[in-house]
Amino acid sequence: MSYHMIPATPETVQWGRFDARIPPIATVESGATVTIECLTGLAELYPPEGSGMTVSPALRAINDAHLPLRWGHLLTGPVAISGAEPNDLLEVQILDIALGADWGFNAIEPFDGTLPGDFIMAQRVLTHIPIDQAAGTARLPWGPKLSLNPFFGVMGVAPPPAYGELSSREPRLHGGNLDNRQLTAGSTLFLPVWARGALFSCGDGHGTQGDGEVCVTALETALTGTFKFIVHKANGEPLAKLPRAETPTHYLSMGFDADLDEALRIAVREMIALITTKTSMSRQEAYQLCSLAADFHITQSVNGEKGVHGMLAKAIVSGEGA
Repeated sequence: MSYHMIPATPETVQWGRFDARIPPIATVESGATVTIECLTGLAELYPPEGSGMTVSPALRAINDAHLPLRWGHLLTGPVAISGAEPNDLLEVQILDIALGADWGFNAIEPFDGTLPGDFIMAQRVLTHIPIDQAAGTARLPWGPKLSLNPFFGVMGVAPPPAYGELSSREPRLHGGNLDNRQLTAGSTLFLPVWARGALFSCGDGHGTQGDGEVCVTALETALTGTFKFIVHKANGEPLAKLPRAETPTHYLSMGFDADLDEALRIAVREMIALITTKTSMSRQEAYQLCSLAADFHITQSVNGEKGVHGMLAKAIVSGEGA
């Protein structure tokens, strides 16, 4: 199968939007491997001169182009996959994620985050964090050194055409701002297809993040991802209605809603559906298994539509036991 490389340039990026009307920057066949460069940061977020942290010429060129901005996620795409049609399922194998900069940032935004009333300020608190790309670590200015576990906060396809343009802020049925730290290299994301070609975009690189992403940002940085795209054809009925994923060891369900309780309910229902498609268990038995063996985590609580993801060990589903 073919290989494609897509750099981040003013011609290949979008600021914070998903829309089935955006023309693809490239079209690849099912089974293709694609390396996608993703940068991050408006000009106001650059590290200061003399800090020893390097702003790439490509990021400067993108900001100098003054592209339309819907939200602060710099997304590369969309990439069309030939043969993908509504009701199909797009398998996105995340083969590799490479750190793309020697710096990142974390910010607290006024009146935002999980504790908006606890940190009242007139402007954002912005912390630049140097990254040791060779070691895969970052040293926080106030002391601790963190081992990095990079992943893309935003991965998604175009939403249903009737939705028009959507901000990249909220995770929805097309994916988007999932902020799921399990989606590192070696994992696989499954996205329902809503528009011809699927139209995959990604960005919002995170060097590391805790579940919840409570202050509204992770370690925001540049990443380059290598993906393999596979289209699974539907036979009438949609193959999925919400994103799902798997790691080498676990199956993941996802739920999104402005109400965290409802996001949990959706994630549980999705896990039940996942179990019943992979086993002969009834819905009742799958529900009981969720209570006995699945873990449900707060993915993020800061993007309007909150996220919950369930995790169930593959060994349990296969009958091997935990």
